[in-house]
Amino acid sequence: MKFIRFKKLLLLLPFLIHYLEIVAQDHTDAVIIGHVVSRGEHLPFVNIYLEDTNYGTTTDVTGHYMMVDLPEGDYVLVAKMIGYKTEKRPVVLKAGETIEIKFELEEDVQRVGEVVVTGTKTFKRQTESAVIVNVLDSKTIKNVAAQTVSETLNFQPGLRMEVDCHTCNYTQLRMNGLGGAYSQILVNSRAVFSPLAGLYGLEQLPSEMVERIEIVRGGASALYGSSAIGGTVNIITKMPERNSYEITSNNSVIGGGSADYNLNGTLTALSQKRNAGMALYTSHRQRDLYDHNGDNFSEMPSLNNNSFGLNSFFKLNEKQQLQANFSSMHEYRYGGEMGDGPAYLARQSEERTHDVLMGGADYEVSSDDYRTSFVLYTAGQFTKRKHFTGITPDNPDELQEYNNNPPYGNSENYTLQVGAQLNHTILDFIKGNNTFTFGTEYVVDDVYDIIEAYNYLIDQNSRNIGAFIQSDWEITRKTTLLAGVRADKHNFVDNLIVNPRISLLFKPGLNTQLRASWSTGFRAPQAFDADMHIAFSGGGIQTISLSEDLKEERSQSASVSMNWDKPTEKHIYGFTLEGFYTRLNDAFILEEVGRDADGNSLMEKRNGGLSNVYGVTFEARANYNRMFQLESGITLQKSLYEEPVAWSEQLPGTAKYLRTPEAYGYYTLTLTPGNRFSTSLSGIYTGSMLVPHYGLAGDAGTPEQDVLIDTPNFMEMNLKLGYIFNMRRMDSSIELFGGISNILNHFQNDFDTGKNRDSGYIYGPAKPRTFFLGLRIFN
Repeated sequence: MKFIRFKKLLLLLPFLIHYLEIVAQDHTDAVIIGHVVSRGEHLPFVNIYLEDTNYGTTTDVTGHYMMVDLPEGDYVLVAKMIGYKTEKRPVVLKAGETIEIKFELEEDVQRVGEVVVTGTKTFKRQTESAVIVNVLDSKTIKNVAAQTVSETLNFQPGLRMEVDCHTCNYTQLRMNGLGGAYSQILVNSRAVFSPLAGLYGLEQLPSEMVERIEIVRGGASALYGSSAIGGTVNIITKMPERNSYEITSNNSVIGGGSADYNLNGTLTALSQKRNAGMALYTSHRQRDLYDHNGDNFSEMPSLNNNSFGLNSFFKLNEKQQLQANFSSMHEYRYGGEMGDGPAYLARQSEERTHDVLMGGADYEVSSDDYRTSFVLYTAGQFTKRKHFTGITPDNPDELQEYNNNPPYGNSENYTLQVGAQLNHTILDFIKGNNTFTFGTEYVVDDVYDIIEAYNYLIDQNSRNIGAFIQSDWEITRKTTLLAGVRADKHNFVDNLIVNPRISLLFKPGLNTQLRASWSTGFRAPQAFDADMHIAFSGGGIQTISLSEDLKEERSQSASVSMNWDKPTEKHIYGFTLEGFYTRLNDAFILEEVGRDADGNSLMEKRNGGLSNVYGVTFEARANYNRMFQLESGITLQKSLYEEPVAWSEQLPGTAKYLRTPEAYGYYTLTLTPGNRFSTSLSGIYTGSMLVPHYGLAGDAGTPEQDVLIDTPNFMEMNLKLGYIFNMRRMDSSIELFGGISNILNHFQNDFDTGKNRDSGYIYGPAKPRTFFLGLRIFN
């Protein structure tokens, strides 16, 4: 019996020795200590890690760090922090030895070569990408005091956020002169923004969740699918880089009377070995109704919004990583006649209750030499909406019937995307390196929206399977050729659609990049965001239907640009000049086709022949020693149909795009003389445009008939002041900030009055002069 036990021990001995070897390896007593300074001051919360491993830490509040039980061998130690240039040091680690490594980081005056992903679906520096990718970072978002994603996007060249209804305030993003349905909105590189979500989605996303926003203008982003004709906006949510927290309270007074209260919080946590982390955010917003012209009908709706979300990553080993994100949003909004009763008792009103769930997951594995990577991804959203859109009839009998069956509706919408992507880099490919990208994805979007009282129904299930291939060929250090093709099979289109694209980058000098791009694209014959909005006009409602013979819209886009930046030790300045052109074949148009038995306006979406959009965008930027920073941009463009579009039965059509100014731009100016005080001045310019104004004869609050209005120019100026108090005992800081939005109070002053008002007659800035005061606590 004892022999058997001894024999078992002998069999277990190799496993015991192997376990002890692992334990010994985990406790090598190889240690690195040190500190990180900049300009003679220690820097807290700097990321310190061994390159290509899971070993890492951050400096403490005194700027010092310690890493213990490190693996033996030759490694590269990295010190990295946003706003500073990354430093790397070679180290040799030996068991039982302690070495000291001190870093001195140099401030990054302005990040010209920031790493981006949107232009090519792979990580590249901006200066190396054959496609122009603009970046709007979280610091800029804070400087302009933006509360939502929609408020940030005006501060980018070629982009314009537009409010299209003063009852519910639905918005759309216009890029390079094209409407909102031509822009592809991504969240963490995934197309989960459905046509229904596009009505209010950008206003429902709190800015606190955003790490950065990447923007690609024009059709060069066609690899992202059919809706990327105007461009692509990729909203990248915060990913943990260190253990941190931030709480922000922002209180506003709109137009001297309406309150807007925002409370946001973020929390990030990172494991000691930096191989797992999570970022959490939460947001609450409560805004009162705002009535600009005193008719007791609101021009800005009340809002009550609660949001929660997370973004996380898990490095399974040095070659495998899993990322997952999730968010939940509940919002109630009401606009129209101001009162305390239910929506149907108001003479005119819109009421919306949204519940939105959104999430996704990515799994990525890389080869040992990091030249090959494979990504599996899925993302989706589910929206449940209860809504009311109603205007009371004047006839007593009709009013009774209206009260008995008020026009309440329900919507359900889900979007699901699944896909796979393979990236492989071939060294010395004929000449230079070439990264090939292969991918396929399937997207389904289902929307069911019904209002029985209006016999209104959208029951749409769109499905698209796409495949793409791309070659990103760095022919020489000065020349890069990006070529790709995407094939799509959409269930609303009979044939397979193939769209190529090609972009060329040439760098004649160290500071200059010249680019040229050409691409094709398409939009399927389906209902998009604005098509699902019911407006008020002419004393009734206005609905949009699709023509029975509506077919897909095709596009060709081209652009050329020059980018120049001159960096020195203390400052950097530069500019970008871009010309763009888009030609639409069988362009979608909206024309009024008559009225129903109740006098409601009927609009039809149909094909309208050829359309051309062309223009030029100029950007300028300068930064002096991080104390003075200026960014500005202006776009001059034209958007024309070859044949006039009859937007009203009462008037001749127009070939010009409606609601599309020929000039618009922005600027941001930031002064930071020290580490505590900051001043930000920003502005948005909107040029004159044509806006339809639907009237009702005999009603004193509206025009006698339909009118096409040539609007005035607007210049919206904003000011923000901030001061930071360092609370060293709490390892935290407190910022007090305040300011004025729309200082000059440039706001529309000719809104309709009364219940028969045209809810779509709105233009210019989104809100009047607004005072705000806030508090931010962070570490």
